[in-house]
Amino acid sequence: TVNGWKFPGGLSNPGEDIGDTAVREVFEETGIKSEFKSILSIRQQHKHPGAFGKSDMYIICRLQPSSFTINFCQQECLRCEWMDLDELARTKHATPITSNVAKLLLYGYREGFDKIDITMREFPAVYTGLFYKLYHRELPESYRNIT
Repeated sequence: TVNGWKFPGGLSNPGEDIGDTAVREVFEETGIKSEFKSILSIRQQHKHPGAFGKSDMYIICRLQPSSFTINFCQQECLRCEWMDLDELARTKHATPITSNVAKLLLYGYREGFDKIDITMREFPAVYTGLFYKLYHRELPESYRNIT
């Protein structure tokens, strides 16, 4: 892999929800506590050498930090720091996915996250006692309350 700026990330544990994976991985790699807000984007690729012979889906989440002091994992990271999104979107020292997500976040901050967020709602499944999570763009109030 190329040594360039990228967002924290990693693999889900079996049975672990998307948002929980993002929060856990960010904490493990940076020491930053956060809360899941939304999915920003999904990357799918096939025949990736690090994906154990499987197709790979990489889900990019927007988190809200609740702590700001970095205490990064030196086994996984060479450096770890807060960066200005404008700078991250423009630098040549970031992975293409990182600079694209930085542009998406800039757009969200400027125009409203409702334009980019894929939010999650939990519903009871047809199987008693089970629930599922449905991810989608938020519906306007007038559509949410149709019965």
